[in-house]
Amino acid sequence: MREASWNDCIESNSSLKITPDKEKAKSLIEIAHGRIEASREVTNKTSNYVFEDYYSSVLELLHVIVLCKGYNVSNHICLGYYLRDVLQREDLFRIFDDCRYKRNALVYYGKTMDFDTAEKSIKNSRILIEELKNIIKKEHF
Repeated sequence: MREASWNDCIESNSSLKITPDKEKAKSLIEIAHGRIEASREVTNKTSNYVFEDYYSSVLELLHVIVLCKGYNVSNHICLGYYLRDVLQREDLFRIFDDCRYKRNALVYYGKTMDFDTAEKSIKNSRILIEELKNIIKKEHF
């Protein structure tokens, strides 16, 4: 089944109900922050790698949110649907989905981005990270 909503993710077992795991969430926050701090200067040579680091941090922060709400989500698209359908953040979903698409092209198909596209994707990832941090702070995770 190809998921098209959060409900589909639940029905297909791509998102499983679990006991909230605050300790794992705390660890993921530290890892995401460490990855962001370790990111290198964005140059023509490094831009795709820096984007991958930022995208990984986005994923870690999304996992913090779903873990604290008692879900284990097994794929990136369902994390996006959580943003869109549960958190009602269509704006963040669109940004995330664009980054997800670009990351998949890079990782699975070897399609590197030109510098301007990578730089814009890094900027969008930073926006996502800040918004996700705000959600985490607001929810007291």
